[in-house]
Amino acid sequence: MQITVLKSKIHRVTITDCNVNYNGSCAIDSIFLDKAGIHEYEQIHVYNIINGNRFITYALCASKGSGIISLNGAAARLGEVGDLVIICSYGEIHESQINEHKPKSVYFKKNDSEEWPFPARFKDRSSVNLLVNP
Repeated sequence: MQITVLKSKIHRVTITDCNVNYNGSCAIDSIFLDKAGIHEYEQIHVYNIINGNRFITYALCASKGSGIISLNGAAARLGEVGDLVIICSYGEIHESQINEHKPKSVYFKKNDSEEWPFPARFKDRSSVNLLVNP
């Protein structure tokens, strides 16, 4: 039997722009997409930590290193600049693979004095405020 599992997660990232006049999607810094293993045009789920809104859209690549997280089109009405969100993608695997499956997660922190969540789990600290688990 196939089951749906978390494939990738960008955790607690800040919305930098909302553009209701754009056709749709969520534009995300291409570095964040690459680190999380999310592809352009891949379906994503966005969970707004501040207001509780949850919605499905697709990922667009924003400029590398820009830090952009932009809600576009109708999704722009579900968040505000400064809101924290979690961005997830899901995939299908055979249930026999569940014990080997490990989703890829990218975590953010506000500043250098903030502690990383679960620091022992992570290997890649290649960006000052970005932490990726394997």
